[in-house]
Amino acid sequence: MKDLSQGERPREKLLERGAVSLSDGELLAILMRSGRQGESVLAMAQNLLRRVDGSLLRLFGLSVEELMKQPGIGADKACTIHAACELGRRFMLAGKSGEKKPVISSRMIYDLMLPHLKGAGHEESWALFLNAARYVIGKEKLTSGSGDATTFDVRRIVKRAIDRGAYAVVLVHNHPSGNPKPSRADIDNTRFLHDACAQFDIILLDHVVLCDDCFYSFEENRTYRG
Repeated sequence: MKDLSQGERPREKLLERGAVSLSDGELLAILMRSGRQGESVLAMAQNLLRRVDGSLLRLFGLSVEELMKQPGIGADKACTIHAACELGRRFMLAGKSGEKKPVISSRMIYDLMLPHLKGAGHEESWALFLNAARYVIGKEKLTSGSGDATTFDVRRIVKRAIDRGAYAVVLVHNHPSGNPKPSRADIDNTRFLHDACAQFDIILLDHVVLCDDCFYSFEENRTYRG
């Protein structure tokens, strides 16, 4: 950051006033460490934020490969930014105690899974495995990067549930669009999973479609029960 004047250097500002005094761009500039010829590190950081319309949620959702498409950001800077985002996500998870409580509502499922999926720019599907007391005994990502409709391997989910001795299964997937309403394919696939689980006396407790600030519960809306 030698290309910045003393008053513009984010590290010095952090030391003098604390991290809370820094803007998003200044914090990002500290992670990026240096600029490139003709462009300061702060300008590079601000350009990256403009690419995501100033949204930290969208920044968290960028992959290393997507970060590297930004001019001046190579593998080292991209990995540093991505690692910092992952630490932030894990910090959110560390504060969640949902897995130590019985799952009794779709809101609990939403709160439990939001740190995994918030800001993701692609669809992911997850399965939660519960015991008879509705405590989470296992959690597994099923798919990542799918299209408009979530697809998942029903046999795999049922087998995992049997192997874990699960009493119930909860399916979760996200809609990056911000609209949690399930598609026709989502409904059909969920009904298929519900029926397959029932053959082995396993309950499909719910399927929650998650967005950053809202969700849709199949169970609350009785969506797959005809």
